[in-house]
Amino acid sequence: MGASSGMGYELAKLMLRDGHTLGLAARRLQPLKELQTAYPQQVKISAIDVTAADAPQRIQSLIEELGGIDIYFHSSGIGKQNWMLDATIEEATLRTNALGFTQCIGTVYRYFASRPEGGHIACISSIAGTKGLGVAPSYSATKAFQNCYMQALEQQANMRHLPIRFTDIRPGFVDTALLNDSHHYPMLIQPEKAARQIYKALLRNRHVVVIDWRYRLLVPLWKLLPNAIWRRLRIRTRDGE
Repeated sequence: MGASSGMGYELAKLMLRDGHTLGLAARRLQPLKELQTAYPQQVKISAIDVTAADAPQRIQSLIEELGGIDIYFHSSGIGKQNWMLDATIEEATLRTNALGFTQCIGTVYRYFASRPEGGHIACISSIAGTKGLGVAPSYSATKAFQNCYMQALEQQANMRHLPIRFTDIRPGFVDTALLNDSHHYPMLIQPEKAARQIYKALLRNRHVVVIDWRYRLLVPLWKLLPNAIWRRLRIRTRDGE
């Protein structure tokens, strides 16, 4: 889900080269059609808006067209810096990263729960869920929601004795269209590099993965900072806001 650009698109290319059969979904079909043309025997595509009411039905239809799935990968998401707390930006982020995320993940969870072999649910969240970022309130809050939701589902699956595996991918700043907003982002990661690390994490059935090594060092330090210090930090962007 969300395979039309960025890490989702790059991961799809890696998996197709390895011979996997994929169902690719996104709002924009053209990038998916290009992959389908390159790998006609391996790709099924569907136009799905994760915030739409019919998203669960479209996901189920794509699963049926594939003859079933073993892994669901969710890379759909939006995020913007919102220094002035524009209500439109906040609400759109909540609809996509919280409501849309929940209905898609929930649909696939119920599908995997209904079959004896279970399956694997993976998503791209973010290190932004570690602490509330003043420059992106709804983004950091929805990423924390995703982290907690995946953790809760993993515990529930174990309690219900369901053979469902989970992988929560938490990248730092990745050089994708999501960050194409003229702001400054430190330690940018190229999407191709991130996709390679994601693919390895999926093959190894990792539970939580921070990408890349620089952020694996940074995130524990963030967690240790007391709120009294964190609330006083001044995070500035290139344009001086």
